Amino acid sequence: MTNTPRAARFLALASSALAFCGAATASPQSAVELAQQGDDPAWAITEGLTTEIGPRQAATEAEAAARRWALARLAAMGFANVREEQFMMPTWVRGDEEASLTGPFQPQKLHIAALGNSASTGPKGIEGEIVYFASYDALLAAPDAMVKGKIVFIDHQMKAAQDGSGYGQYGRARFTGPNAAAKKGAIATVIRSIGTDNHRVPHTGGTNFEKGVKPIPAGALSNPDADQLVRQWRRVTATPVAGGASPGALRLKLLLTPQNLGQQHSGNIIAEVPGSDPAASPVIIACHLDSWDLATGAIDDAAGCGIITAAAKHVMTAGQPRRTIRLLWAGAEEVGVFGGKAYFEAHGKEKHAVAMESDFGADRVWRVDFKLPDSAKSLADRISAAVAPFGVTRGKYPASGGADVGALIEAGVPAVDLQQDGTRYFDLHHTADDTLDKVDPAQLRQNVVAWTAVLAILANSSDAELP
Repeated sequence: MTNTPRAARFLALASSALAFCGAATASPQSAVELAQQGDDPAWAITEGLTTEIGPRQAATEAEAAARRWALARLAAMGFANVREEQFMMPTWVRGDEEASLTGPFQPQKLHIAALGNSASTGPKGIEGEIVYFASYDALLAAPDAMVKGKIVFIDHQMKAAQDGSGYGQYGRARFTGPNAAAKKGAIATVIRSIGTDNHRVPHTGGTNFEKGVKPIPAGALSNPDADQLVRQWRRVTATPVAGGASPGALRLKLLLTPQNLGQQHSGNIIAEVPGSDPAASPVIIACHLDSWDLATGAIDDAAGCGIITAAAKHVMTAGQPRRTIRLLWAGAEEVGVFGGKAYFEAHGKEKHAVAMESDFGADRVWRVDFKLPDSAKSLADRISAAVAPFGVTRGKYPASGGADVGALIEAGVPAVDLQQDGTRYFDLHHTADDTLDKVDPAQLRQNVVAWTAVLAILANSSDAELP
């Protein structure tokens, strides 16, 4: 789907942006112009990966097929030093998933997805009384006796936001809610999906159990089904009218049969655009190749791999940059950032000039954030000016990077963030709805243009700016 008027506006804006590149070489100008032309490697990668491979859960044959696909695609695009760096990781896979409210009202089936690292209920499932908590913090504050032997349900009030704020706070119900419930003696945990949609589609995602805590079954209900559970809970806990009686406890039957397969292979895919100065430290740009198994992982994160690779390709085509650009298509991000950790173990002692990552969907970039040394003030000013014509404003907070470059940034590597519009991201995140039709080609192209402008400037920066 082509949006010719918007593409034309981007092209006109590109020529304006070139004047702001300042001390950078001609390569940033040429690269931005290339990013505005008809060839669209970002869409080709996103479409190809989701069509030819589909879901890519970590350490499965599907992820291995994706790595083979990536090696062939990156080599065909002309990147250098294309390689796979394997690592081992514990592997969890999904099984049967069923949930039903069984009493005190008419039994009703619910839509549920197991959370990564959930324990199995066994093939016969379990049934128990539900205890409701309005938030993760309410669960933490509850006495153990209130939870012991019951199925914990954790609610939340996450709302859509452009910057995705709320995910960290409300996501605790998924990240460690089942662990907290298990420590209090719960037999299972069910949460409201960590999402902002009203579709009857549950959101999966990983959960974590502390060492010494026995995992329990854990799943996420779609938001409409969570609403139904809450309505029933309110009925059974309401004060009875005079002469009336409580209808009885709210009960849930749960069947989750995931398996742990032990240590299996995963891997990172590395590719490079060699720089003209071998002594200059490289720029690393990252995405993650794996996805959850419920869908084809278009926005999370095939589009991210398309964006960073298209930008690097445009810079490479425009002319050799001073610094090497290293692409990291990380494996096994979704289930514990195993790829990012493996990269840091293998390369963390190497000098990196700056790190960037694309892992927040495919909607337009609206803000640029920096975490750069004081010597790079003029560099940040040039970047801000170069992306301003594309509707990208300069942020006030430090860049934080993404999960797969997080260890590098924590170790002191500078970072630049191109923040994407996340208003609808958590409608789709970790669901069966994360498919190619959700990617807007015009917004994807705007990402590539912004990334190309920034990457070209960074890759041609001086040692005085980025030591």
